[in-house]
Amino acid sequence: MAMIFLLVFLIIFAMLGVPLAFSIGASCITYLVTNAPNFLDMLPQRVWNGVYSELMIAMPLFMLAGELMNTGGITKRIINFCLQLVKPFHGGLGEVNIVASMIFGGISGSSVADTSALGSILIPSMQEHGYPPSAAAGITVASSTMGMIIPPSTPMIVYAMISGASVGALFMAGAVPGVLIGLTQLLLVFWISHKKHWHPKRTKFSSKEFFGAVVSGIPALLMPLFIIICVSFGVCTASESAGVAVLYALLVGFFLYRELRWIDVWNALKKTLISSSSIMIIIGFTTIFTWILTMQKVPQIVANFFMGLNMPSWAIAILFDLLILLIGTFIDVSPAIMLLTPIMLPVMQMYGFSSLQFGAMMITGLAIGLVTPPVGMCLNACNKINRMPIIDIFKGAAPYVICNVIVLISISLAPVLITWLPLAMGYTI
Repeated sequence: MAMIFLLVFLIIFAMLGVPLAFSIGASCITYLVTNAPNFLDMLPQRVWNGVYSELMIAMPLFMLAGELMNTGGITKRIINFCLQLVKPFHGGLGEVNIVASMIFGGISGSSVADTSALGSILIPSMQEHGYPPSAAAGITVASSTMGMIIPPSTPMIVYAMISGASVGALFMAGAVPGVLIGLTQLLLVFWISHKKHWHPKRTKFSSKEFFGAVVSGIPALLMPLFIIICVSFGVCTASESAGVAVLYALLVGFFLYRELRWIDVWNALKKTLISSSSIMIIIGFTTIFTWILTMQKVPQIVANFFMGLNMPSWAIAILFDLLILLIGTFIDVSPAIMLLTPIMLPVMQMYGFSSLQFGAMMITGLAIGLVTPPVGMCLNACNKINRMPIIDIFKGAAPYVICNVIVLISISLAPVLITWLPLAMGYTI
């Protein structure tokens, strides 16, 4: 009964418009005051322990690297490289958008950053070249979901802190579903663009322009490759690689491309501070929530419930996918990871799912929530760019989000898609 009151208070605070972090914190304090007042003295320590982790240093640093590359000319050169890459296949800006999202996702680790950075450049350009506004915005937000799946991934760092899984193994586990989403979306946008005549007229291939774009884009393209290799082969930790990524973005922006200014660095620091601190506050208060759940033995109760269903593992996987899609519609990614992992990970492990497969399933599913109303952080970011109603952006993104759902079901039913790359890299599953 006490847990029901905890959840009711959480829902009431959220419906009143209280920010999610403080809704979680207020509901937990209300629960402790009424049921366990002796534990109130432990709250500050619990909140501090929730965010005091060396691993969490990587999150703001990856965000900062993404901001610096956007203002330092790196994003622009990635787009130019992708444009030259798809031209021999008669591709247009729709294909450029998706390929650029795959590359950008390998640097920023954030889908929202992907939407903001690429959308501000590509959405106006796509509209000028004949793409309907809803299609231009929809392709942008749908492709940006790869940002939190393709390594490095900020949500995977949060999940690693909660589950104890290896960050390097998680990065490798997310690589395959991220690439699969990119490839399926690429095929779909090519077919739709061809059918609706959104492709540009064929132009003669210029080897000079192509190699110029490649040479100019090499410094930008080396960044995600460097991060993945360093973390996966144990050259440095995730936090160290994030620090090197920031330094690399500074050097390239200042001395190679010469487009980065000190005012840009200051603005990037402010944006990173605001974004990362809000996530840290959520993580701190969610730590109290999961602590209460553990005290009340909620994970054991949920595990017993699922085990009592006597369902095969594939049915449990589909049921979990539906749960992720439902929760992702109303709760942002990091809080959802913090709330779901302590409860559902033990249950899924009882059914034979590894922590890597569970993490990949959860993050792939929650990525879909970024482009579904009403929360949809990528939808809101896109709305700030083109001022289009969120529901219209979602309609434009819907066909491409189906690709995400197909990949989610595939990795849920075929764990080899998740495990083969980490195992090939020498990780223990």
